[in-house]
Amino acid sequence: MKTWVIDASVVVKWFLKEAENEADISIALKILEALQNDKIMVLQPIHWLPEVAAVITRLRPEYAENVISLLYAMELPVCNNPLVFNVACRLAKTYHHHLFDTLYHAVALSQDNATLVTADLTYLNKVRDEGKIIPLSDFKVV
Repeated sequence: MKTWVIDASVVVKWFLKEAENEADISIALKILEALQNDKIMVLQPIHWLPEVAAVITRLRPEYAENVISLLYAMELPVCNNPLVFNVACRLAKTYHHHLFDTLYHAVALSQDNATLVTADLTYLNKVRDEGKIIPLSDFKVV
């Protein structure tokens, strides 16, 4: 089974359902549903929960504590090894991009059958040639 790395730009959409300016919320929600029904496997970088918590706290502070509790309870598996950090540092340096974003991609690049799903088109356009990354709009649950 394919493994997906779901970055913060996608995860926060799970909690912004009513936001009119958010694109592809329905696709993000399909990822959540597939995850809850064990139809997809995910592997996250070690920092995914604090990063999502920071974004939700900024965008929807009134929901932050509940969101963090819900996400924590999901117990998503994480990848935490030196190779991932080294790859993330290389990507951050090469593409002049924030390490938190490159960590998601580094997890995908470090796994044989993994792909990063992102709604961050700025990052995607910079690193597309590295491979193992797709825009949220292209995600399909099989």
